[in-house]
Amino acid sequence: MLKSHAKLEKNSIWLLIFIVIVISIGGLIEIVPLFRIETTIEKVSGVRPFTPLELAGQNVYIREGCSNCHSQQIRPLRDEVERYGHYSLAAESMYDHPFLWGSKRTGPDLARVGGKYSDEWQVAHLLRPQNVVPESIMPAYGFLMNREADVRKIGAHLKTLRIVGVPYSDDMIENAYNDATAQAHPDADAAGLTKRYGKKVVQRDFDGQPLFVSEMDALVAYLQTLGTLADIKNYDLELQTKADTGAKK
Repeated sequence: MLKSHAKLEKNSIWLLIFIVIVISIGGLIEIVPLFRIETTIEKVSGVRPFTPLELAGQNVYIREGCSNCHSQQIRPLRDEVERYGHYSLAAESMYDHPFLWGSKRTGPDLARVGGKYSDEWQVAHLLRPQNVVPESIMPAYGFLMNREADVRKIGAHLKTLRIVGVPYSDDMIENAYNDATAQAHPDADAAGLTKRYGKKVVQRDFDGQPLFVSEMDALVAYLQTLGTLADIKNYDLELQTKADTGAKK
């Protein structure tokens, strides 16, 4: 074996060929299982696709480059979990296209920012970050208050996401515009919205402008849902049960 290895080291062409072969085998072993998504993502109750208004907010988040300074991935390290909350689960971002995990934290991680602050705080922070966090270097996004959220054609976005596996139904796509406007108006009939997306959907005026669905409405609706959908307590309980069962065996 060592003699054969010596021959490879002396012949650069054969060495290159075998390097490519070994790397290819290793790559296939890592990549092929990912094509079976059911084996790579554990099921977690509560996870659902974004509502049309939340999806419009994610579009604003992406457009403004928020992921350049804020990650959405809490790693399973003690300091991160103590600061940001339970580590991120793969299932929580299974409907994200594109993924917004991020790798840079000029600002804090936002994976579990939903419900951590009030709508008023979020709006004040986006209007002028330094008013609530004096040391912040984040730019102001006050213009979002005056820009109408792009929800008139949001149904087409839902339809496109369904092509890549997001389980939007025909009913969701057909009622996308109505659901988006209903979520931002607290007095609107939200029976259809909650029927399609579940009782956890938050319906309220997010930006304090009840007669206008702004990009601020959409962005705050999106931020307020981050990290709130997955049933983390039951997930941890199931993990502990499996661990206990394995230990008994």
